[in-house]
Amino acid sequence: MSYNNVCVSLLCSALLMTSPLSAEEVAEEMATEIIKDSATNRPTFDTEVAGVPFIISTETLGTAFGVSGIIKHAGQPQASIFGLGLYSENDSNIGFIAFNNYALPGLTQWLFSIEYYRGYFSNGIYYVHAARAPGEPRSTNEIIAEGTDSSLRINAKYVLPWGLGANGAARSLMQQRGEIAFNPLDSGVTSVSVTPFQQKRDVTGYVNLPDVAQGLELQLNWDNRDSIGDTEAGSQTRFTVRRDFGNDERNSWTTWELEQSVFVPLDANSLFKEQVLAFNYYLADTPTWDSGTGVTDKHRPPSFAGIKLGGFNRLRGYSSGQFYSRSAVAYSAEYRVKPHWQPLHNLSFYDFPWWQWSAFVETGQVAERFDLSALHDDLKWTAGLGLRFNVEGVLVRIDYAKSEHDAQMWFMVNQPF
Repeated sequence: MSYNNVCVSLLCSALLMTSPLSAEEVAEEMATEIIKDSATNRPTFDTEVAGVPFIISTETLGTAFGVSGIIKHAGQPQASIFGLGLYSENDSNIGFIAFNNYALPGLTQWLFSIEYYRGYFSNGIYYVHAARAPGEPRSTNEIIAEGTDSSLRINAKYVLPWGLGANGAARSLMQQRGEIAFNPLDSGVTSVSVTPFQQKRDVTGYVNLPDVAQGLELQLNWDNRDSIGDTEAGSQTRFTVRRDFGNDERNSWTTWELEQSVFVPLDANSLFKEQVLAFNYYLADTPTWDSGTGVTDKHRPPSFAGIKLGGFNRLRGYSSGQFYSRSAVAYSAEYRVKPHWQPLHNLSFYDFPWWQWSAFVETGQVAERFDLSALHDDLKWTAGLGLRFNVEGVLVRIDYAKSEHDAQMWFMVNQPF
């Protein structure tokens, strides 16, 4: 989404970009609202339903109309359901639904989620890996064509019974976590997630492009932040492995990603009641990249499922997935502040507990081999400013980022890290 493509409805455009992580964070917010019935000692809760119509305008969609909704405490106190539908003037359409953080009887350390997304774009923008001779600049090819994307993810998360997970997975969703230690046995939430996934992309006129990625994702996550949506201190470490086992029609491949975030609180002053320095390091590789014989027999993921930079979380000054290759490295730093001045308290139609300003810089690169020297050659960079709003428990983010050649305006939910 470029700078000139500004959404008409701020809140609704943010809800359009709902992600699995955002749904989890809303469930974590809701976990703080649960009370127990004194007679049965069981959690009591009231189901809440909210829906928002919206209108947006982007380069890919043109003007689009839709509706998004959420059901809080959807059958269980910690569970939620998100849904969204959209139709645009150029006949593009998007649908998304997610069922988040459901527990099964007797499995107190487990939470289960499922999400499905489908989008048809009559004028979609896609990036694919571009072949190049040694010594030539890294590049991707931009394709503008009719296309259909879909994604199905079924997530099973096991919360290890130590730290904040000692009392069960649902209780580990509490948003405010208190004191931080640097031992996972005593602090934070440690979890292992297993996620079967299927991604499909069909670009009209490009029958030779890979169109399916299907396999298993395994993630180890130590979330040692003091708060989920309003982090002031702590850290988060995530290691993710994705494997497509292949079949007769597609090659197998494997990727891994390591992400480390650190948050450093600063003292308040006369202007800001909260100041935080946030840092993020990202390293990723495709170890099967050069396996196989011949150009068409390489064990490489499709561009939409592989290692890439650019978009709303990394190198925000570039288009989504603009840089795709075997491996990637990225560094991000943000200065986040909450001003004492809060004019949004006076709005009656939505609850805005707080807002936040941010300034950020990022740098990163992709490479066709896993080599730290190659990954740090000709680093790309972006710099920008952002606004973050807590709206009814959903963290809405607006980022404007400038790169060497372009500028992007992103409307999204959740912090980038």
